[in-house]
Amino acid sequence: MHTETKPKRKPSWLKKNLPKGGDYQRVRNLLANARVHTVCQEANCPNMFECFSKDTSTFMILGSNCTRNCRFCNVSFAPALPLDPDEPMRVAKAALDLNLKYVVVTSVTRDDLEDGGASHFADTIKAIKTTLPNKPKVEVLIPDFQGNINALRIVVSANPNVLNHNIETVPSLYPTARPEANYQQSLELFKNVKAINASMPVKSGIMVGLGETIEELEHTMEDLFQYGCDILTLGQYLQPTKAHLAVKKYYSPDEFKQLENKARQIGFKKVAAGPFVRSSYNAKDLFDS
Repeated sequence: MHTETKPKRKPSWLKKNLPKGGDYQRVRNLLANARVHTVCQEANCPNMFECFSKDTSTFMILGSNCTRNCRFCNVSFAPALPLDPDEPMRVAKAALDLNLKYVVVTSVTRDDLEDGGASHFADTIKAIKTTLPNKPKVEVLIPDFQGNINALRIVVSANPNVLNHNIETVPSLYPTARPEANYQQSLELFKNVKAINASMPVKSGIMVGLGETIEELEHTMEDLFQYGCDILTLGQYLQPTKAHLAVKKYYSPDEFKQLENKARQIGFKKVAAGPFVRSSYNAKDLFDS
């Protein structure tokens, strides 16, 4: 049972200074001119200024309208538009212009498409790997494809360097936070990736602060590890607007350290945990760790 009351204000450790100087505006202009979407902008990520100032971003494909209405997410819930066949190459060109050595690609959820957009993911991976002369590593953060293993096989066969799928929260909160998703189906996705390609690194992320208990978090981490997840991120949920789910608890940096220690005890070798950690934040550093 979740009995946490809503915190009154953000604690001091969630106050983030904007970076001084850097390439923030140049990156923003480049992305706008390239006509590519980023989850940084669409989800109003608190790390956007920092990441843009370091010449990096997380590309978002399959358009900017999501067919699901998760109560925690700031990406637009609206009727989906037809796929843009030029989008994969535009993403590759933007990655080239940014001189990225590690490219992260995510998407909206497209339940209207037969393969959930898997072929578009594969096309984007191939475009990046064939266009950029420095042969960057590519991490994809994919939706659940409604459990379609053939769609999953299309993405895995395109050989991303990391396949990420966020479990997001504990199973008891799925009806509230992710009513159109299925916890067990997401777990099966990790197992299926390993069945298709046992050597592919698999990653997942959990938001905390929605009212889950520590015991539930530990159980979810154990589930992820048992189903084949290799890399784990844990970050603080922040309410994007008043229309979204309220924050029930702000975890302190010490509490995040305890969660990281627990994840490592479970068996995770690569863990990032902290108030501002997001699944694609400093993804290259975590992969290289």
